[in-house]
Amino acid sequence: MSEVSPAREIARVPIDRIGAAVLAELVEAIVSGRVVPGEVLPPEAVLSSQFGVSRTVIRESMKRLQEKGMVTVAQGRGTHVNPMTSWNLLDPMVLRSLIGHDDTLGILDDLSVVRSAVESVMAAAAARSVTDEGAGRLRESLDRQREVIADSEAFRQADVRFHQVVMELSGNLLAQNIALVLLERAVHSTRYQGVDPAHAFETTLDEHTQILDAIAAGDAERARLAMEGHILGSWSRRRLPTHKEPTHKE
Repeated sequence: MSEVSPAREIARVPIDRIGAAVLAELVEAIVSGRVVPGEVLPPEAVLSSQFGVSRTVIRESMKRLQEKGMVTVAQGRGTHVNPMTSWNLLDPMVLRSLIGHDDTLGILDDLSVVRSAVESVMAAAAARSVTDEGAGRLRESLDRQREVIADSEAFRQADVRFHQVVMELSGNLLAQNIALVLLERAVHSTRYQGVDPAHAFETTLDEHTQILDAIAAGDAERARLAMEGHILGSWSRRRLPTHKEPTHKE
């Protein structure tokens, strides 16, 4: 029985990476508008030639696009691009591409609103079921932010961790999953990070302290309002003004 050559074993690994690259390019083409809703994608053989990959890779990419809600594959009628209303906007690849092409920051505005709604509900839930151990975890997270306030990267990581602890204390796994997808995609976007105003980290600490105090006191409504105000206020403060849409005149 002949042995499998090392070359063949090694060749299997890049195939997945190639497929991921093809899929990412197709997602980018649709999100950017280079391929518009209703348009039929080129046949499998044409795409295979354009990307320089096997038809198997293209076929798998079409399957993944369909799972993301971006296309509909109809036997004998080709692969049609779906409107944005059909896309899975929480899919990490789709959301990352949307944020990357969000020139007006409208997607990030919506993301901030959804984040505030979901995380404020979780903050309220955390307050309703708070324990000494849970409040202690939040205090440790806040202390960590104070320790690293002079290191912007470390502070941002500690900031994210504070929000993660609140999510964990809420006990709402579904809301936590949704919020983490939004948070993780957003924090890696330079557009979402925007430009920090003066004393931005100190303001964050003050607002996190208000959230912590409300949760530790078991005050669900105060925790909800504090988290909502913090997320929306923080985004408003650092949002790039040059990207703001003109206001509508009366």
